[in-house]
Amino acid sequence: MSAEFSIAVHCKGWDAAVSDAAQLCRLAAGTAWSVVADRYSAGVKPPEIGLVLTDDEEVAGLNHRFRGLEGATNVLSFPSGEIATPVGDADGPPIVLGDIVIALETTASEALRDAKPMADHLQHLVVHGLLHLLGHDHHRDGDAMKMESLEVEILSRLGVPNPYLDGVDRAQP
Repeated sequence: MSAEFSIAVHCKGWDAAVSDAAQLCRLAAGTAWSVVADRYSAGVKPPEIGLVLTDDEEVAGLNHRFRGLEGATNVLSFPSGEIATPVGDADGPPIVLGDIVIALETTASEALRDAKPMADHLQHLVVHGLLHLLGHDHHRDGDAMKMESLEVEILSRLGVPNPYLDGVDRAQP
């Protein structure tokens, strides 16, 4: 079962930074969902996922408002909480997984710092954000290993090299 993605670009800089950024995000999120769908989707309509490509200023505001942290981060995930109970029927309303918000300047500077293509890093952040919507986390070592393993599997399907080969978790905010 596929998911439905709503993608909004709030910052025109994304057009210059990544060719067809919205479509790349749709591909990354769709691939991620296809890998994990069987765990979450029995008997329900395809979930809806929102994705916003914006700038550091907007992300910094969200980071402060919802996490009490100053400054921008690369990706924020706002789960709706509906996936915790993936039950329902195919005729009912769709599950809304939540929203993923990605900051242009932080993403670009990390890609440059790590000598990674911007498109690869963007796809990684989309996958990372979607896994957070599904309840995955990386704050404990065991959880981080599971999440990173899933990320690497999904990214390999997208043709993106393992972002953790240097042993540093670059997706963590």
